[in-house]
Amino acid sequence: MEEIIRTADPVLVSAVEALLAGEGITVFVADRHISAVEARIAAFPLRILVPAEDVARARTAIAQAGWGETLRQGNP
Repeated sequence: MEEIIRTADPVLVSAVEALLAGEGITVFVADRHISAVEARIAAFPLRILVPAEDVARARTAIAQAGWGETLRQGNP
């Protein structure tokens, strides 16, 4: 799994999850529970991870949806 987005915005996470699920891409949201416990103080941002073989498709889908600026840099 590779991290493609790190954010404290739970709405963005839900939207990206739905988008990628619609594309048939498996999504794992890391740190969801600790972020909820910490009341979104941004000390523990949510991380969206996808399988390595789906990174390019996921990044393309997210960019086409208009959320390209949220993508982590450094991932191919």
